[in-house]
Amino acid sequence: MFEIKPTKAYKLTNSNLFEDKGVYPVVTNSSNNNGITGYSNLKPTEKGNIITYSDTTTSEGIFYQPKDFIGYSHIQGLYPIKYQDKWNYSSLMYIVTSFRKSTMGKFNYGNKFNRKIAENLNIKLPIKNGEIDFDFMESFISELEAYHISELEAYHISELEAYLLATGLKDYKLTEDEEKALEDFNNLKWKEFRLGNLFYINPTKYYKLSNEEIISKNGKIPLVSNSSNNNGVMGFSTLNPLNSGNTITCSDTTIGANTMFYQKIDFIGYSHIQNLIPKFEGFNENKSMFIISLCRFYTLNKFDYGNKFNRDAMNNSKIKLPIKNNEIDFEFIEVFISAIQKLIIKDVVLYADRKILETKKLVNK
Repeated sequence: MFEIKPTKAYKLTNSNLFEDKGVYPVVTNSSNNNGITGYSNLKPTEKGNIITYSDTTTSEGIFYQPKDFIGYSHIQGLYPIKYQDKWNYSSLMYIVTSFRKSTMGKFNYGNKFNRKIAENLNIKLPIKNGEIDFDFMESFISELEAYHISELEAYHISELEAYLLATGLKDYKLTEDEEKALEDFNNLKWKEFRLGNLFYINPTKYYKLSNEEIISKNGKIPLVSNSSNNNGVMGFSTLNPLNSGNTITCSDTTIGANTMFYQKIDFIGYSHIQNLIPKFEGFNENKSMFIISLCRFYTLNKFDYGNKFNRDAMNNSKIKLPIKNNEIDFEFIEVFISAIQKLIIKDVVLYADRKILETKKLVNK
């Protein structure tokens, strides 16, 4: 159905490719945000209305690209050989779903989802009179989206309400210390720190087993992979954890800190996952959120697939942290993150309250 070949890419560094006010998406090896890492004002190299995927991943980065875009190293495009007039958003989204289902859990970084494998992959599609039933795919996708929009909204509102009450986040009023932290932010003193001076950075421990042997439907131990979404967790296992929680993980195969996540509980590592274990006392989730945000900021557009964010790069990367008496002001960091969380949750709480009120009015009519 498709000719699979590399997308056209500019032979430029990220700093020369990405632009703050760019218009055209640059589709990279990222497994979130539709594979888009940033935007550029350079002329698009590819037409939209095609499927893309990265041949360096475990098949997570399969996406439909609706608009013209700029390709990137290791990004493959699926170009229709036949039925050109039938491929549109709905039919290609159906293909993407089938594509992902056929590859789920079958690949890892020792067995990558490369072009040769993709060309020989079989997927299941609906047929009618011996031909692909495009009408069914279009109606199915349309109905499915309409259903989920209504059902998920109702479900998430009730779930959100329960979550906010259980976690105490329903109370989003700022304390005096939190208000002061927000006011003082622009007047802070900052100092540069090398990441390797803050953390021991070493590969995570992992099982030399296939994904099928590690992941279990009844598992509770997270398997942290090279994914840049879902906290890096590929699935869960019943095997014993090999790494302690309350640390940060990051893939050394990416172009920045987009795979950097806080791991709260003990977990199982994966090939190419680095473990950042703090050298300082009192490390916790709030401190990690502050540090991770800065790492992502300071690594943005500094690395590419010829210059990856590997362990050496992590060790030598520098970030600026607020200081007090020439020491890292962890007390401020804790209070500041707490304030930010409340500001974010405030809009969510108000939205949830408004939706619940609207639902009650509808029920009482």
